[in-house]
Amino acid sequence: MTEIDYGRFHERLELARAAGTDARWELLRAFQEEWGYTPSGAAKAEGDGLDDVDEDDLARTDPSLPVPAALRTWWQLPYNSFADRPGLYWTNPEWPPTLRPDPTGYGASGALPAENPFTGPDEDLRVCVFMAEYEYCNEWGYPAARAHLADPPALVSVQDEQGKDTWLRQSHSLSEFFLHLAVNRLPAHFGWTVHTDGLEPEAMTRLHTHLRPLGLLPWRELSSEAEYFGGRDVIVQHDTGFGDWEIIAYGRTKGALLRLADVLGVDWSDEIEPPDEDDE
Repeated sequence: MTEIDYGRFHERLELARAAGTDARWELLRAFQEEWGYTPSGAAKAEGDGLDDVDEDDLARTDPSLPVPAALRTWWQLPYNSFADRPGLYWTNPEWPPTLRPDPTGYGASGALPAENPFTGPDEDLRVCVFMAEYEYCNEWGYPAARAHLADPPALVSVQDEQGKDTWLRQSHSLSEFFLHLAVNRLPAHFGWTVHTDGLEPEAMTRLHTHLRPLGLLPWRELSSEAEYFGGRDVIVQHDTGFGDWEIIAYGRTKGALLRLADVLGVDWSDEIEPPDEDDE
Protein backbone atom coordinates (compact mmCIF):
# COMPACT_ATOMS: atom_id res chain seq x y z
CA MET A 1 0.00 0.00 0.00
CA THR A 2 1.39 3.37 -1.05
CA GLU A 3 1.68 5.73 1.93
CA ILE A 4 -0.35 8.92 1.77
CA ASP A 5 0.53 12.01 3.78
CA TYR A 6 -2.73 13.60 4.89
CA GLY A 7 -0.67 16.40 6.34
CA ARG A 8 -0.71 17.67 2.75
CA PHE A 9 -4.41 17.09 2.16
CA HIS A 10 -5.08 20.81 2.52
CA GLU A 11 -2.91 21.36 -0.56
CA ARG A 12 -5.01 18.90 -2.55
CA LEU A 13 -8.16 20.59 -1.30
CA GLU A 14 -6.97 24.09 -2.21
CA LEU A 15 -6.07 22.92 -5.72
CA ALA A 16 -9.51 21.34 -6.07
CA ARG A 17 -11.21 24.50 -4.83
CA ALA A 18 -9.33 26.57 -7.38
CA ALA A 19 -9.92 24.13 -10.24
CA GLY A 20 -13.67 23.79 -9.78
CA THR A 21 -16.39 21.28 -9.05
CA ASP A 22 -15.07 18.49 -11.28
CA ALA A 23 -11.77 18.57 -9.42
CA ARG A 24 -13.59 18.20 -6.10
CA TRP A 25 -15.44 15.15 -7.44
CA GLU A 26 -12.08 13.68 -8.42
CA LEU A 27 -10.72 14.35 -4.94
CA LEU A 28 -13.78 12.60 -3.50
CA ARG A 29 -13.19 9.59 -5.76
CA ALA A 30 -9.52 9.45 -4.79
CA PHE A 31 -10.19 9.80 -1.06
CA GLN A 32 -12.76 7.01 -1.10
CA GLU A 33 -10.34 4.74 -2.94
CA GLU A 34 -7.51 5.56 -0.53
CA TRP A 35 -9.60 4.39 2.41
CA GLY A 36 -10.73 1.18 0.77
CA TYR A 37 -14.09 1.93 -0.80
CA THR A 38 -14.73 0.42 -4.23
CA PRO A 39 -18.07 0.75 -6.06
CA SER A 40 -20.15 -2.40 -5.92
CA GLY A 41 -21.49 -1.92 -9.42
CA ALA A 42 -25.07 -2.31 -8.17
CA ALA A 43 -27.73 -0.07 -9.61
CA LYS A 44 -28.51 2.95 -7.46
CA ALA A 45 -31.92 2.94 -5.83
CA GLU A 46 -32.05 6.74 -5.90
CA GLY A 47 -30.67 9.15 -8.42
CA ASP A 48 -31.53 7.21 -11.58
CA GLY A 49 -34.93 8.87 -11.95
CA LEU A 50 -34.20 12.28 -10.52
CA ASP A 51 -37.19 13.90 -12.16
CA ASP A 52 -39.71 11.29 -10.99
CA VAL A 53 -41.31 13.11 -8.04
CA ASP A 54 -44.57 12.14 -6.34
CA GLU A 55 -47.18 14.56 -5.03
CA ASP A 56 -46.16 14.19 -1.39
CA ASP A 57 -42.62 15.26 -2.25
CA LEU A 58 -43.84 18.17 -4.34
CA ALA A 59 -45.80 19.52 -1.37
CA ARG A 60 -42.51 20.04 0.48
CA THR A 61 -40.67 21.71 -2.41
CA ASP A 62 -40.78 24.79 -4.58
CA PRO A 63 -40.68 23.59 -8.20
CA SER A 64 -39.83 27.11 -9.33
CA LEU A 65 -36.42 26.83 -7.66
CA PRO A 66 -33.69 25.21 -9.76
CA VAL A 67 -31.75 22.30 -8.29
CA PRO A 68 -28.01 23.07 -8.26
CA ALA A 69 -26.10 21.15 -10.90
CA ALA A 70 -23.63 19.81 -8.31
CA LEU A 71 -26.42 18.05 -6.41
CA ARG A 72 -27.76 16.33 -9.52
CA THR A 73 -24.24 15.36 -10.54
CA TRP A 74 -23.46 13.86 -7.13
CA TRP A 75 -26.48 11.55 -7.27
CA GLN A 76 -25.35 10.26 -10.65
CA LEU A 77 -21.64 9.78 -9.94
CA PRO A 78 -20.61 6.17 -10.69
CA TYR A 79 -18.55 6.24 -7.47
CA ASN A 80 -21.22 7.76 -5.21
CA SER A 81 -20.54 5.68 -2.08
CA PHE A 82 -23.65 7.02 -0.34
CA ALA A 83 -26.02 5.87 -3.10
CA ASP A 84 -24.11 2.60 -3.39
CA ARG A 85 -23.81 1.78 0.34
CA PRO A 86 -25.98 4.13 2.43
CA GLY A 87 -25.27 2.04 5.54
CA LEU A 88 -21.82 3.62 5.62
CA TYR A 89 -23.40 6.99 6.34
CA TRP A 90 -26.60 6.74 8.40
CA THR A 91 -28.00 9.98 7.08
CA ASN A 92 -31.28 10.68 5.30
CA PRO A 93 -31.25 12.22 1.83
CA GLU A 94 -33.89 14.71 0.79
CA TRP A 95 -34.60 14.41 -2.93
CA PRO A 96 -35.80 16.64 -4.32
CA PRO A 97 -34.50 19.21 -1.82
CA THR A 98 -37.22 20.18 0.64
CA LEU A 99 -37.95 23.61 2.03
CA ARG A 100 -37.38 24.99 5.52
CA PRO A 101 -39.67 26.05 6.92
CA ASP A 102 -41.39 22.94 5.60
CA PRO A 103 -44.85 23.76 4.17
CA THR A 104 -46.09 20.38 5.45
CA GLY A 105 -44.67 20.88 8.95
CA TYR A 106 -42.48 17.77 8.75
CA GLY A 107 -39.02 19.30 8.46
CA ALA A 108 -37.29 20.09 11.72
CA SER A 109 -35.56 23.39 10.94
CA GLY A 110 -36.70 26.90 10.20
CA ALA A 111 -35.68 29.59 7.78
CA LEU A 112 -32.60 31.75 7.96
CA PRO A 113 -32.86 34.63 10.42
CA ALA A 114 -33.49 38.04 8.92
CA GLU A 115 -29.89 39.01 9.63
CA ASN A 116 -27.53 36.34 8.35
CA PRO A 117 -24.26 36.19 6.38
CA PHE A 118 -25.67 34.10 3.53
CA THR A 119 -28.35 36.32 1.95
CA GLY A 120 -28.76 40.00 1.24
CA PRO A 121 -31.56 42.36 2.23
CA ASP A 122 -34.99 41.33 0.91
CA GLU A 123 -33.69 37.99 -0.40
CA ASP A 124 -35.42 34.67 0.13
CA LEU A 125 -34.75 33.37 3.67
CA ARG A 126 -35.84 29.79 2.99
CA VAL A 127 -33.35 26.91 3.02
CA CYS A 128 -33.40 23.94 0.67
CA VAL A 129 -32.47 20.80 2.64
CA PHE A 130 -30.78 17.94 0.78
CA MET A 131 -29.66 15.71 3.68
CA ALA A 132 -30.30 15.20 7.38
CA GLU A 133 -28.80 13.46 10.39
CA TYR A 134 -30.37 10.05 10.98
CA GLU A 135 -33.01 11.38 13.40
CA TYR A 136 -33.14 14.85 11.83
CA CYS A 137 -31.31 16.45 14.75
CA ASN A 138 -29.29 18.36 12.17
CA GLU A 139 -30.15 19.16 8.58
CA TRP A 140 -27.90 20.24 5.73
CA GLY A 141 -29.07 22.58 3.03
CA TYR A 142 -28.30 25.61 0.91
CA PRO A 143 -30.00 29.03 0.79
CA ALA A 144 -32.96 29.08 -1.57
CA ALA A 145 -31.63 32.45 -2.68
CA ARG A 146 -28.54 30.64 -3.99
CA ALA A 147 -30.35 27.74 -5.65
CA HIS A 148 -29.45 29.19 -9.06
CA LEU A 149 -25.75 28.59 -8.41
CA ALA A 150 -24.17 25.45 -9.83
CA ASP A 151 -22.40 24.57 -6.56
CA PRO A 152 -23.66 26.76 -3.69
CA PRO A 153 -22.34 26.65 -0.12
CA ALA A 154 -23.72 24.03 2.27
CA LEU A 155 -25.25 25.07 5.60
CA VAL A 156 -26.01 23.04 8.74
CA SER A 157 -28.81 23.58 11.26
CA VAL A 158 -27.50 23.91 14.82
CA GLN A 159 -28.31 25.63 18.08
CA ASP A 160 -26.32 28.68 19.11
CA GLU A 161 -24.89 29.33 22.57
CA GLN A 162 -28.29 30.56 23.74
CA GLY A 163 -29.98 27.37 22.52
CA LYS A 164 -31.65 29.15 19.60
CA ASP A 165 -31.93 27.38 16.25
CA THR A 166 -29.74 28.84 13.55
CA TRP A 167 -27.79 27.94 10.40
CA LEU A 168 -24.00 27.91 10.02
CA ARG A 169 -21.75 27.29 7.06
CA GLN A 170 -20.80 23.60 6.89
CA SER A 171 -18.81 23.56 3.64
CA HIS A 172 -17.81 26.08 1.00
CA SER A 173 -19.75 24.19 -1.70
CA LEU A 174 -22.03 21.19 -2.13
CA SER A 175 -19.26 19.20 -3.78
CA GLU A 176 -16.95 19.94 -0.85
CA PHE A 177 -19.72 18.93 1.55
CA PHE A 178 -19.90 15.44 0.07
CA LEU A 179 -16.12 15.15 0.31
CA HIS A 180 -16.37 16.35 3.93
CA LEU A 181 -19.10 13.80 4.65
CA ALA A 182 -16.88 11.02 3.28
CA VAL A 183 -13.99 12.20 5.48
CA ASN A 184 -16.30 11.99 8.48
CA ARG A 185 -17.73 8.56 7.66
CA LEU A 186 -15.44 6.34 5.61
CA PRO A 187 -12.29 6.15 7.79
CA ALA A 188 -14.53 5.11 10.69
CA HIS A 189 -15.60 2.06 8.69
CA PHE A 190 -12.55 1.16 6.62
CA GLY A 191 -9.75 2.35 8.89
CA TRP A 192 -8.05 1.16 12.07
CA THR A 193 -9.41 3.28 14.90
CA VAL A 194 -8.57 4.59 18.37
CA HIS A 195 -11.11 6.45 20.54
CA THR A 196 -9.96 8.44 23.53
CA ASP A 197 -11.51 10.97 25.90
CA GLY A 198 -8.52 13.23 25.37
CA LEU A 199 -4.77 13.63 25.35
CA GLU A 200 -2.40 15.14 27.87
CA PRO A 201 -1.38 18.73 27.02
CA GLU A 202 2.07 17.63 25.84
CA ALA A 203 0.55 15.04 23.51
CA MET A 204 -1.90 17.63 22.14
CA THR A 205 1.00 19.97 21.48
CA ARG A 206 2.78 17.21 19.58
CA LEU A 207 -0.37 16.46 17.60
CA HIS A 208 -0.63 20.06 16.42
CA THR A 209 3.12 20.18 15.75
CA HIS A 210 3.36 17.01 13.68
CA LEU A 211 -0.06 16.92 12.01
CA ARG A 212 -1.67 19.54 9.80
CA PRO A 213 -5.31 20.63 9.41
CA LEU A 214 -7.08 19.05 6.46
CA GLY A 215 -8.45 22.47 5.54
CA LEU A 216 -12.12 21.63 6.04
CA LEU A 217 -14.51 23.60 8.22
CA PRO A 218 -15.50 21.99 11.54
CA TRP A 219 -17.96 19.16 11.04
CA ARG A 220 -21.12 19.86 13.05
CA GLU A 221 -23.47 17.02 13.87
CA LEU A 222 -25.45 16.33 17.03
CA SER A 223 -23.38 18.13 19.69
CA SER A 224 -19.97 17.66 18.10
CA GLU A 225 -17.77 20.22 16.39
CA ALA A 226 -15.03 18.15 14.81
CA GLU A 227 -11.79 19.42 13.29
CA TYR A 228 -9.54 17.15 11.24
CA PHE A 229 -5.76 16.82 11.18
CA GLY A 230 -3.67 14.64 8.93
CA GLY A 231 -0.34 12.86 8.91
CA ARG A 232 1.27 9.83 7.32
CA ASP A 233 -1.61 7.45 6.58
CA VAL A 234 -3.59 8.91 9.52
CA ILE A 235 -6.44 11.33 10.10
CA VAL A 236 -7.26 12.57 13.60
CA GLN A 237 -10.65 13.96 14.54
CA HIS A 238 -10.52 16.49 17.39
CA ASP A 239 -13.95 17.31 18.77
CA THR A 240 -14.05 20.71 20.46
CA GLY A 241 -17.78 20.35 21.07
CA PHE A 242 -19.63 17.76 23.12
CA GLY A 243 -19.40 14.58 21.09
CA ASP A 244 -18.83 11.10 22.50
CA TRP A 245 -15.03 11.27 22.11
CA GLU A 246 -12.64 14.20 22.14
CA ILE A 247 -10.08 12.42 19.97
CA ILE A 248 -10.61 9.74 17.33
CA ALA A 249 -7.60 8.62 15.32
CA TYR A 250 -7.98 6.72 12.06
CA GLY A 251 -5.20 4.85 10.32
CA ARG A 252 -5.11 3.25 6.90
CA THR A 253 -3.00 0.59 8.62
CA LYS A 254 -2.50 -0.49 12.22
CA GLY A 255 1.16 0.40 11.89
CA ALA A 256 0.25 4.00 11.00
CA LEU A 257 -1.59 4.38 14.30
CA LEU A 258 1.27 2.82 16.26
CA ARG A 259 3.68 5.21 14.57
CA LEU A 260 1.41 8.14 15.45
CA ALA A 261 1.29 6.94 19.07
CA ASP A 262 5.09 7.06 19.18
CA VAL A 263 5.03 10.61 17.81
CA LEU A 264 2.49 11.69 20.45
CA GLY A 265 4.23 9.84 23.26
CA VAL A 266 1.21 7.70 24.13
CA ASP A 267 0.54 3.98 24.29
CA TRP A 268 -2.70 2.85 22.70
CA SER A 269 -1.47 -0.50 21.41
CA ASP A 270 -4.27 -2.29 23.27
CA GLU A 271 -6.96 0.18 22.18
CA ILE A 272 -6.73 -0.04 18.40
CA GLU A 273 -9.88 -1.38 16.78
CA PRO A 274 -9.71 -3.11 13.37
CA PRO A 275 -11.75 -2.03 10.35
CA ASP A 276 -15.44 -2.82 10.37
CA GLU A 277 -15.96 -6.08 8.52
CA ASP A 278 -19.76 -5.82 8.39
CA ASP A 279 -21.18 -5.88 4.88
CA GLU A 280 -23.06 -2.60 4.77
